[in-house]
Amino acid sequence: MSNRSPHRAWLVDLDGTLYRLFPVQVAMGITVLARAPHQWVALRAFRRQHERLRAEGAAHAPFPWHVQLERTAAELGTTVPKLEACVRTWMLHRPGPFLRLARRKALLGEIAAFRARGGRTALVSDYPARAKLEALGAHNLFDEVVANGEPGGPARLKPAPDGYLLAAGRLGVQAAECLVLGDRPDADGEAARRAGMDFRHVR
Repeated sequence: MSNRSPHRAWLVDLDGTLYRLFPVQVAMGITVLARAPHQWVALRAFRRQHERLRAEGAAHAPFPWHVQLERTAAELGTTVPKLEACVRTWMLHRPGPFLRLARRKALLGEIAAFRARGGRTALVSDYPARAKLEALGAHNLFDEVVANGEPGGPARLKPAPDGYLLAAGRLGVQAAECLVLGDRPDADGEAARRAGMDFRHVR
């Protein structure tokens, strides 16, 4: 390992960290309003439920993702399958081209260099992550993916430390040997603190 990092593992957030969030939000907002304005209300309600679940801090099996879908569907008077199809289309798949344009190339290069020096890496996300990683061309940068809504995901959202602790365990490293990289000190940073890990704020 190079002395440029004292950590054995980097645990990296996805949204807002591997890509710049604001331009993607603007581009997707315009796209949704232009092509499917009726879905706008559903997507906003889904995001509000996410923040409520984050604030509650409770564990949900198998994933908070399912609870988020159920609560939002009940609020809107629709079905879970119909809502999930909307969310997966407009939040996970359609943003792909914009994600690639907004990716943080320097950070992705840092992660690749860290792995080349023998470092271990994991992606830890409060949303399903694999489709976005593919869109970013970053799926090969991570030894493990721990994502809400995907097999093996955490039972609680950040700032609960569950996702980061799961990732450390799967990488076979101690919490104190991990560096968390994220764009939200209130979520990623607080989760890192609770897990006993160092934190780097990606701005």
